[in-house]
Amino acid sequence: MAVKSAGEDSPITGSSPVLRMFSLLELIASKDEFVSLQMLARETGLPKATLHRMLTNFVAEGLLVRQTDKRLYGTGPRLRVFAETLLVNATQSGARHSVLRSLVQELGETCNITTLSGAEVLYLDRVETSELLRFHLGAGSRVPVHCSASGKLLVGQLSDSTRRRLLGHAPLQRFTDATITDYDALEEEVRRSKERGFAVDAEEFIPGLVCFAVLVPGSRGRSSQCVAVQGPSLRLSTDDADRVLPALRRAAEALQQIESESRTASYGKRASA
Repeated sequence: MAVKSAGEDSPITGSSPVLRMFSLLELIASKDEFVSLQMLARETGLPKATLHRMLTNFVAEGLLVRQTDKRLYGTGPRLRVFAETLLVNATQSGARHSVLRSLVQELGETCNITTLSGAEVLYLDRVETSELLRFHLGAGSRVPVHCSASGKLLVGQLSDSTRRRLLGHAPLQRFTDATITDYDALEEEVRRSKERGFAVDAEEFIPGLVCFAVLVPGSRGRSSQCVAVQGPSLRLSTDDADRVLPALRRAAEALQQIESESRTASYGKRASA
């Protein structure tokens, strides 16, 4: 079998060694499974010795982790913290924040942009309702996946084995009487949420707090973010899907468009450089 060169249909691009190393990190981060040296060599066309040297450096710096069998690699804590910090800071102002403000004005409740961070959901951006009765969870807050509307959707995109590895090694902590603490029951709720295209937190994390979430469409078929609305059960009910979902989906499409325009502008600058 012919081996392609690193410049021939390879995801490893860049005019300098630093940019090529960054491209390799991008490739590894795009997978929802641990990756092997052999797989990376096949996809990139780079020599195994070169890849091994790059991977070893990444592991030493905490950007990647290596499984105990020493054969598989995945994203490390330093890389995840970098990504989370970048996302939180990037969404504090500008177009994405404007989408949230408009959504809050339309629905009258607090709205969030969220992403997956290990077995937790990370709040990237948030706009509070002006109502006096509200729950405060600022940008940077974290909520366990199993009792989060966003979490159910985000883990629903993972393979069964990855999801079980993510959620199956720790007890599902009970926060309220409504918290799902059985793994099989959670799997069923994740499946149902995926099928209907939205998820609900029915007072599963905080008593009296109800949340609806939808995925922000991703550029490669898989989404990394959700947009969600939450409010006290006195004003927001699990029966309010027909009222809130159209607005949430319009916001998700607007956020996708912002991301698409940003990516197009970035690629245009790179091509003209």
